[in-house]
Amino acid sequence: AGRVIGIPPQGMEVNLAGQDLFIIPAHYMHSVGNFQVYDPLSKILFSGDLGANLVSGQDAAKVIEGAEAFQVHRAASGMDGFHRRYMGGQKVCRLWTHMVRGMDIDWIVPQHGASFKGKETVTAFLDWFEALESGPDLLSQEDFQFPVPNPTQ
Repeated sequence: AGRVIGIPPQGMEVNLAGQDLFIIPAHYMHSVGNFQVYDPLSKILFSGDLGANLVSGQDAAKVIEGAEAFQVHRAASGMDGFHRRYMGGQKVCRLWTHMVRGMDIDWIVPQHGASFKGKETVTAFLDWFEALESGPDLLSQEDFQFPVPNPTQ
């Protein structure tokens, strides 16, 4: 009792051993009640699954820097497919991006894959994510059809 602290939907500031960290909302980005951690001292956003990219273990240690490097990495790492499938729709992407553009971020560090360092890279990431169609944006009635029974079974 007393050890668990609920996080309000808008996030909150926490002090961890004298360092202020911010828990920021990232709802519907791979999970309904998702949050991320921002360290204003290092200017690092620990983004969880947002920005996750499928690369080898060796490539996961890479730091992507620059807008052009981000686009090359994005094309090669499977980022689009994952994010289109697991993010909660373009409205969520735009709301989150609008919030984050007001923060001073030098580095986005997802929990899987390479990270994105530098203002130019962060801006390229945000520009891509803000326009991303994902999740329910991509569904149609064809995705919700009762399976036709196979008469040969």
